[in-house]
Amino acid sequence: MHETSTDANWAEARGMVDGFGDALNIAHEALDRHVIAGFGDQVALRWLGKSGDRRDLTYSDMTDLAARFANILSSHGLGKGDSLFALMGRVPELYACALGTLKAGLVFSPLFSAFGPEPIQTRMEIGAAKVLVTTASIYKRKIAKWRHELPSLELVLIEGEEAPEGCVALGTALRAASPEFETVRTDPEDPALIHFTSGTTGKPKGAVHVHNAVLYHAFSGRKALGLTPGTIYWCTADPGWVTGTSYGIISPLVNRVTMIVDEAEFDIERWYGVIEREKVEVWYSAPTAIRMMMRAGQDAARPFDFSSLKFLASVGEPLNPEAVVWSEKVFGRPFHDNWWQTETGGIMIANRADMEVKPGSMGKPMPGVTAGIVKLDDGKLTELGTDETGELALRPGWPSMMRAYLHEQARYDKCFVDGWYLSGDLATKDKDGYFWFVGRADDLIKTSGHLIGPFEVESALIEHPAVAEAGVIGVPDETAGEVVKAYVSLNPGFEWSEELERDIRAHARKKLGPAVAPRAIHFRNTLPKTRSGKIMRRLLKARELGLPEGDISTLETDET
Repeated sequence: MHETSTDANWAEARGMVDGFGDALNIAHEALDRHVIAGFGDQVALRWLGKSGDRRDLTYSDMTDLAARFANILSSHGLGKGDSLFALMGRVPELYACALGTLKAGLVFSPLFSAFGPEPIQTRMEIGAAKVLVTTASIYKRKIAKWRHELPSLELVLIEGEEAPEGCVALGTALRAASPEFETVRTDPEDPALIHFTSGTTGKPKGAVHVHNAVLYHAFSGRKALGLTPGTIYWCTADPGWVTGTSYGIISPLVNRVTMIVDEAEFDIERWYGVIEREKVEVWYSAPTAIRMMMRAGQDAARPFDFSSLKFLASVGEPLNPEAVVWSEKVFGRPFHDNWWQTETGGIMIANRADMEVKPGSMGKPMPGVTAGIVKLDDGKLTELGTDETGELALRPGWPSMMRAYLHEQARYDKCFVDGWYLSGDLATKDKDGYFWFVGRADDLIKTSGHLIGPFEVESALIEHPAVAEAGVIGVPDETAGEVVKAYVSLNPGFEWSEELERDIRAHARKKLGPAVAPRAIHFRNTLPKTRSGKIMRRLLKARELGLPEGDISTLETDET
């Protein structure tokens, strides 16, 4: 296990949390301390139901609910170190569940409510789930058949007032539980969160994060997103994805913001209306959603008032330069891209508010974070210079760094070489210290002696007025080694034709040159993406070449 840094870099972060003695608990930092300090009446969570309901929960309300939930767990003999899995939509009970779990000293692991039975079971087996919190519908459709195959599972809590046989109705239990609960004194290095990330081998990886991560959640929320007490903040990510937990629950509450939670899925008029009505100041979203807004055009945005917005940020996959330019036109402000991973637990590289935005760049390392571009040959690691393409690496030691992959020590150790954490992402660094994403190491295309990152080609393609989204892969070629092939989806008003394909290819050649431009372009209604918005290039390639598809449990869309 790689320990966190104890140097002065994190003194400011430590000053952003209270702790209690030698103990540190995320729930205390997110809720309890604000109530103790007299801010219990501030709205912590403004919930917007998909059917039009609206509910405000103050910091006192959330503390009450979290304590009740913690008491439910305690009454069933559950305690420190036990793991709880949550599988439900964006309802207030999910947020109370997350914080109550941490308050009681258990380990919280969120899952996507859209997962099928097999990926749910696989993750709960890996995490030795003791508790599951879900809905009656999800339980009946996805859990009931195999529940008793999981011997570790002791308690199933069902949202609402009624529960199937062998389960407990959460609504009834919450009302009966005491609102008083003394937060468990967890050690900073005690496990707090398990986030699962897709594996190319077909087996998901469970990244373990500890309570000490809250230092970095507080710090990065303030420094990268501008979260300050009272800020009206909307993170559109579902808590089933690491962003939706780190920056959709923990970081905003630790920084005492008022956070907007929308139960509904993406709808452009609804989203624009939320920003206007709720006077959202800081908005954190994903490139997929931004491209969908671009696809709808500027006319869709004109009826709405976006003057409340102060800062816009994006994460999930690299943000194409075109999207940054577009957001300045429509919202009067650019989206600020940033980079991090499930394994890092928090934003590592960012375009901060006090920086010039270079469209297409992920920005610069956060204060206290040391990043470099490295090359690994035969076990020997070399740091590369300006504008050289290599693997993006970080010096270990930031507080939110994962502490393990569950039950996979060798896989975890492989991430660390010669004092660096290897991200698996390829990037370059320019003379001004800005980092530029090239692609995943296993996505790099080698053609006729050229190394091509798919992101560069995709960014050029979506500058064509017909192209909404693009995914680029390399396919084998006897002469060139590999050639570039692109899959694209189209904007409304365009229909696929040979003439349009020729025009898109000509546009790409003009932008990129013939060596880099795609040799073939294939039309798809949608591209396969994860629920966090990443285009699954490896899945495109596997299907193109008839290879194993690996873990596709996080797949969101998959239409041809």
